[in-house]
Amino acid sequence: MRLFGDARHVAVGAQSPIPATAALLARHLSGGRLYASLLTSPAHNFFTDGGRELFDCAGQGRIDVFFLSGGQIDGEANINLVAIGDYAKPKVRFPGSFGSGYLYYVVPRVILFRTEHSRRTLVPKVDFVSAPGWSPPEVYRPGGPVALVTNRCVFAFDRMRRRFRLESVHPGHTLEEVLDNTGFEFDRPERVPETPPPSAEDRRLMREVVAPELATIYPKFTADVFGVGKAA
Repeated sequence: MRLFGDARHVAVGAQSPIPATAALLARHLSGGRLYASLLTSPAHNFFTDGGRELFDCAGQGRIDVFFLSGGQIDGEANINLVAIGDYAKPKVRFPGSFGSGYLYYVVPRVILFRTEHSRRTLVPKVDFVSAPGWSPPEVYRPGGPVALVTNRCVFAFDRMRRRFRLESVHPGHTLEEVLDNTGFEFDRPERVPETPPPSAEDRRLMREVVAPELATIYPKFTADVFGVGKAA
């Protein structure tokens, strides 16, 4: 939850059950100080017109944290949500960038996430930049990436140096595993710490409070992970 900083409002897009879990957990741990918007949840979404209201809210500086992913992510935090290979005849076509390029510019703390940490997804250079991780100094840009969270580790992003730094490795994984499965170069401390696991209270809240709230929009996820609800 430290990645949220002193945020007041975190928003999560569609098809993002893990970030949605983190957002709702952070909201409960904050005692309600943090507002969480889940765009696909009728109970946790004050937007009535979907993306357009989200973009307007972000442009006014009223969203502090947003989660983004990509088919490819490179070492400069560029995202590819368009295609792999030649644009005219791609090997793979992704669903498209939607509002990622805009939100990447205006939301102060963008957390990148990827549930497949491999050289196929974390690449030296994306095939197509659908949302740039950095901008030239003359470009006014209040937003951008602060971290990349994968199923193996957590990276922090240095916007000035345009480079990731390994912050911690998740329990059950190793530095060698991260090195073997990352396509871009990154900095790291001499001794890489282990990512702190969720506390017993965090796990209870996720299972008893957060999962039932998510079950209406992510039934398979909550059934598989928390045993709550029925898989669709």
